[in-house]
Parts: sequence; C-alpha cells; structure tokens
Amino acid sequence: MITLQWLYIFAGLTFLAFALLSAGDRANPKRLGNTAFWGLLAVSFLFGSYLSDLANGLLVVALAVIAGFKWLGQGKPATTTGEERLASAERRGDWLFVPALLIPAVALLGALVLDKTVLFGVPLFGEEQPTLIALGLGVASGLALAMAWLRPPVLAPLQEGRRLMDAVGWAGVLPQMLAALGAVFVLAGVGDRIGELFSTYLPLDHRLLAVIAYCVGMALFTFIMGNAFAAFPVMTAAVGLPLVVSQFGGNPAIVCAIGMLSGFCGTLTTPMAANFNVVPAALLDLPDRETPFNGVIRVQIPTAGLILLINIALMYFLAFRF
Repeated sequence: MITLQWLYIFAGLTFLAFALLSAGDRANPKRLGNTAFWGLLAVSFLFGSYLSDLANGLLVVALAVIAGFKWLGQGKPATTTGEERLASAERRGDWLFVPALLIPAVALLGALVLDKTVLFGVPLFGEEQPTLIALGLGVASGLALAMAWLRPPVLAPLQEGRRLMDAVGWAGVLPQMLAALGAVFVLAGVGDRIGELFSTYLPLDHRLLAVIAYCVGMALFTFIMGNAFAAFPVMTAAVGLPLVVSQFGGNPAIVCAIGMLSGFCGTLTTPMAANFNVVPAALLDLPDRETPFNGVIRVQIPTAGLILLINIALMYFLAFRF
C-alpha cells in the first residue's frame, strides 16, 4: 500500500540531498545557512511525526531565524551547460514537455482510477489524501521518464532542484507554514471572535452590508494570512454562514464560491502569498524582488480591486435570487 508517509519520505530525502549538495558548494558564501535550512526541512518531513510539539516548534523557529537573518544564499550547482540544454531543446522540440505533462496525467489517473484499485486484497493507495499520493507518484514517473529519455548527469535533477529552491529561498516553505497557521486559527476559535467583533461594532442589519463585510473580510484576512483556503473557514464561520446565509437567506453555494473568489483578491495583493507573488519575482530576477510589494504585486492590485467590486455585486444580486 502506498501511503502519504511515502510522499513525506520522498520529499524529506529530496531536501536532505539539497542540504548535502549545498554543504559542498564552495561557490556559495552562505552555503552553511543553506545546508542548515534545507537540512532542518528534511528533518521535519522525515521525522516530524516522531518529534514532540515543542521540538517541531523549535525547528520552525530555527527556520525563521535562518531566513530572517538572511543566512540563505544562491548556490551555483554544476549541471548541464546552457549550450547542452539549447542543443537538447532544438533536437527534441515540444516533446520536452512530455515528462512535465506526465505529472498531472498520472495524478488524474491516480485520483480517478488507482485510488480504487485493489491488489491481492490490499488497496493500492492509503486512505489519507489519495490525490497527494497520486501527485507524488506523477512526479516520480515524470522524473523517471526524463532520466531514461534525456540521460542527463545523475545528479542533474537534484542540482537543478537545488538551484530553483535557492532562487526561491524561504518563500518556498511559506505556503506550508500558512496552511498550518490557518488550522491553528480554526482550532483557536478565531472565527467566533471575529464574528463577535462584527456583530458588536458593525451595523450588519442590511444584506448589502453583510455581503460587503464578508467579501472585503475574505480579501483582508487572506491578505494577512496569504492563503484564501486558510481564511475561508474563519470568515465563513464568522460572517458568511451566520449572516449572509442564515439571517438573509443567501444561497450557500453561491455565497461560498464568490466568497472564496473574494479571498483570491487578497492573494493578488499580499507578499504573504509567496507561491504566487514572491516566487515569480525571484525566478524572474526582478530588480525589486526583495521589496515587500514587488512589481508582480503592484501590477495585480488594480485587477484585485475590480474583481472584488464585481464579487460584491454578483453576490448581492445572485445569492438571494437562486
């Protein structure tokens, strides 16, 4: 049986390889910081379930310290040369996308078919997160195909992965941290407290005001947390369900769908959404990539504002008529 633990081991070994390769990269003056950062992340994936809550918390603090003091540097891994990559691209053309396209294909096959497959009376996939397991299987399949077909140096995938992760830096693990923060907020009852604040200080006795509070609240809370999926249960429990749906009779499906889209407006405007706003700026090597509001975010702000206004109008005119 393929379980989620296999995926953790796969990811942990990958980060461990990044740490070891970083340790030997003398071209990076901050190689010790990179080694410690990726090494601690490897420990988290490989042994996090065996560590105490205090130990895991200290591990996260150590990661934050390394990132906060800017002890991470850009490695210079030895992989294929630019001339070799250009020659390979010219020779194989668009077929080079096949290994990458194999990843979503295997993930879809796994989620729809392999998830229900039973071999010798044992399910092929474990019950926990079969879609993530299928995605990991897709990554392994794409990597195996690329290695067999392109025949790069043995360490090329790890070196290229390390190069990309060094370019992204600490932002590469921010989505994982924010998802954990969202779970903590839900367990701590933050949604209930926000609902009390709204009911105490805002006169939400009209459905338009409730719609505005929910949509704008989703955008603002997503801006703070960097993740609309983390903000959604908090704001929906605080405003969406008790006010827009229960008190004013809004359609739950329409309210929740537009509410989530409103959260994405916050995603477009915040540096906390690292995978959308910080990572692209780092990979594109933008001159202002180190600033809180880089060029990617500034370009997206007008679009986010317009979409948020449209969302408010759509929820107000649709949620109470269908």
